[in-house]
Amino acid sequence: MTNRAVAKTILIIGAGKIGETITALLAATGDYRVLVVDRAEAPLARLPAHPAVATRVLDVADEAALAATMTGAFAVLSAAPYHVTRHVAQAARAAGIHYLDLTEDVATTRLAKALAAGAQSAFIPQCGLAPGFVSIVASDLIRRFDTLDSVRMRVGALPLFPSNALGYNLTWSTEGVINEYDEPCEAIVAGRRCEVPPLEEREEFALDGVRYEAFNTSGGLGTLCETLEGRVRTLDYKTVRYPGHCAVMKTLIQDLRLGERRALLKDILEFALPATMQDVVLVFVTVAGERGGRLLQESFVRKIYGRPERSAIQTTTAAGICAVLDLLAGGRLPQQGFVRQEDIPLDAFLANRFGAAYAEPGLARAAA
Repeated sequence: MTNRAVAKTILIIGAGKIGETITALLAATGDYRVLVVDRAEAPLARLPAHPAVATRVLDVADEAALAATMTGAFAVLSAAPYHVTRHVAQAARAAGIHYLDLTEDVATTRLAKALAAGAQSAFIPQCGLAPGFVSIVASDLIRRFDTLDSVRMRVGALPLFPSNALGYNLTWSTEGVINEYDEPCEAIVAGRRCEVPPLEEREEFALDGVRYEAFNTSGGLGTLCETLEGRVRTLDYKTVRYPGHCAVMKTLIQDLRLGERRALLKDILEFALPATMQDVVLVFVTVAGERGGRLLQESFVRKIYGRPERSAIQTTTAAGICAVLDLLAGGRLPQQGFVRQEDIPLDAFLANRFGAAYAEPGLARAAA
């Protein structure tokens, strides 16, 4: 039940599309007071007015000023670009408050884990879609097996009506997309933890009559490589796109070496590719292993569609971090130290008022 007298103060770092969505979801509950921090006034000015929302212009790289701003807050949620998230994590440790982020950047997650050692607050990175929800799903499937053979995770945020050679519209952070296309990818291959190259090991599959391709990208496994090392023969994560996308991106990033000029590639993509609210988020996780002496496979498949006011990737990403915050605030998660996404029960997540966004009509769940 809402109780405004005990509403918790939450800092949100970054007033972009995801930050705006998180703000709207939390403020609407009446259970949270929200302070949105951004380095620029313009994105803050675009936020809808709400009595539970305040804003502040602040350079996030100024960790001392940021930590001072965190005084008295329950938690900070980073919706900032991956390359500045480390400042938020370090300020949260200095301020002694809970920390949650959406990063797919492996180095940032390693830093969060190091900061969590001995902390009196919880550090919960990677609370979005992938990494994030996909690890919660995989963990739920894994618990159903006596021994594991393979865990395969496939996730994509796709336009419903692709109209260019990339088969893609900008539905997510351009910097984040470039980063996951250009950084080494963690995996477990033949039982050994290793790194594999991005934009490789392409495969095709069909779902509901639509053909897709999937290929290696960085960060989507979260901490599962560490968690499952020594327990599984194969573990991998691949991003889902429409066929042809991978080849074009390899040309840009590798052949034309725009991976070495990320700012230029970001400018090219944002100049040429429009954003869209007409998108679909696809989650496809398959686990195989032994149960009762038999080799079995179970799969989890979900499709979540965008709406006129909010894209599917906005909804799923913001709902993920808000659900984890809700579970933390309700005492359902550890209150200190490093918390992995795979430690979060799927049933509790889906039963949450925000996590319910993943349980809309039209979703499918199947076992084979």
